[in-house]
Amino acid sequence: MNSYAPYSEQDEYCLIQGESGVFYPGVRVENISFPLTISAIHGAICSCLANGDRPVSFYQEQPESELMNYWKDEFDLQELKTLPASPNIFNPLLPPETEILPALQKLSDNCVIPHSGFPVTALLETEDGYIPGVNIEVSAWSLGLCAERTAISRAVAAGYETRLRKLHVYAPKGEFSSPCGACRQVLAEFMPRNQIVLHHANQTTSTHFVKDMLPYGFTGSSLRKRS
Repeated sequence: MNSYAPYSEQDEYCLIQGESGVFYPGVRVENISFPLTISAIHGAICSCLANGDRPVSFYQEQPESELMNYWKDEFDLQELKTLPASPNIFNPLLPPETEILPALQKLSDNCVIPHSGFPVTALLETEDGYIPGVNIEVSAWSLGLCAERTAISRAVAAGYETRLRKLHVYAPKGEFSSPCGACRQVLAEFMPRNQIVLHHANQTTSTHFVKDMLPYGFTGSSLRKRS
């Protein structure tokens, strides 16, 4: 399981076990804007919640994720010292024949939005199918993940970081669906030349290139370590 850690060069992974018994993988996903980095436990927990599951325990070897104590306290997580011989690992991939808009609409049921009440869903297209994401809110507002970043985090954990094609975003309560600034920065890290299709509440769509949504953006080539 490979992290995306070009700046720290520190791989990190975590498995969160949900109440269902399924294990959700998370890896470190760094960003040129360092505060937007997603730790392994952060990504794994949001993936679990986005699947309508509840985190109950975690397994992580060294190095330990940042803010580990926050996540343990937030969900009263129990630490696993060992894993089952054949853990049931969550596969986020939806089939290539998935109908985009119905899937985006159905995903709204999985949004965890106790603070905003504003659902957002996403489908990240890969060569093998679609990786879904929904927005997740927790008690510390800044530690929630938008739908776009949930999908990106899942894609990296599943090994698709270099095989991303197109992103679809849907916000049924918004007049105009559009990624926030933080998501634009993260998308620019992984798919700056790819298209993003915005599905608006009035059933219209608009298509944009990610690079055009973050003009003059600060990119990873500025800081990535070179041998």
